[in-house]
Amino acid sequence: MRDLANKRIAISGAGHGLGRDMARAFAKAGAEIIVTDRNLAGAEETARLIEADGCRAAAYALDVTDLDAIRQFRERLHAERGPIDVLINNAGVAYGGAFLDVPVENHLATYRVNALGMVAMTHAFLPDLIARPEGHLVIIASGSALIALPYASTYASSKWAALGFSESIREELRILGHRHVRVTAICPSYIDTGMCDGVKLPRFTRMLRSPQVAEMALRAVRRNRDLVLTPWLVYITPFTKAMLPPPLFRKVADFFGITGGMATWYGHDKPAGK
Repeated sequence: MRDLANKRIAISGAGHGLGRDMARAFAKAGAEIIVTDRNLAGAEETARLIEADGCRAAAYALDVTDLDAIRQFRERLHAERGPIDVLINNAGVAYGGAFLDVPVENHLATYRVNALGMVAMTHAFLPDLIARPEGHLVIIASGSALIALPYASTYASSKWAALGFSESIREELRILGHRHVRVTAICPSYIDTGMCDGVKLPRFTRMLRSPQVAEMALRAVRRNRDLVLTPWLVYITPFTKAMLPPPLFRKVADFFGITGGMATWYGHDKPAGK
């Protein structure tokens, strides 16, 4: 989808962070942005920033874990704006800590937002993408979709689900003859949105900047890329994991500090004195 002018793009979880930065990046490329977020005030602020850039946007409150809300949102969107050309499944939550130290509700909420919400949104809007001359589905996964991540087991596994879903739905669309609908999965490491605050970064890497990742997503859609892996350590992970026996791969992951990175995570809940 090289030309994004006049395309209508819906982005979930776009009231802050990476979602907001992607909304602004795609808007500057000429698209009309449908900003959704559970927090309507955040969505409205993103829309205001886009309009201040001289671009088009509309804000809607949406909880991706609420099936009725998704259905009603789609009906309202069709009535007020029309069908979308691109869906970006960005809404996500993260919790860190030893598995038994994290309340079970937080584990379940992780799956409801990161996995089930993604599936529900795609199920609702995929008919729109298929009906358009060009369609694109973007799924924000994670570098943790490629590797075990202690102290974030449900977050990582929810992103494994996101990546597996993207690969499976891509092949299904191909087999069914809907090759005009492309699917892109974005797998970044830690991003400076606040969600990753407190993590210990792997050796020889730095925190990714959210606007940088947003531009990567924009380029990936324009170039119809299937997969984006960033930074370099994430990029080499599939090859390294495939080539090394599991005991040796674990030692490599330990050396780079991947396996202990989430042990110190606190996210948006900054402890006193930090």
